[in-house]
Amino acid sequence: MNRPRLLAVALGGGIVLTLLSGLVPVRTLAGGVHYGLPMAWLVRRILAPEFFPWRVNWLGLVVDIVVWTVILALLLVVSERLRNRQARSGPTE
Repeated sequence: MNRPRLLAVALGGGIVLTLLSGLVPVRTLAGGVHYGLPMAWLVRRILAPEFFPWRVNWLGLVVDIVVWTVILALLLVVSERLRNRQARSGPTE
């Protein structure tokens, strides 16, 4: 896999994993709920419904995307190297 394709796949996967981590609630002491792992990027504050209680922490969102992209890129590089090593070694019979 060439580098631009690897980066595109890792970035796409990082975005998907970040959005999926937004489904994981983490309760706070004050009763609010934070969403997102490893950093909370979506916050539901304790407010009356007429005041919009949702807040997006844009820095946390970008950090989450970067973290998940780096993790996926490392996994893709390692799996590619293992696949190349097995292809070079030939059959094991």
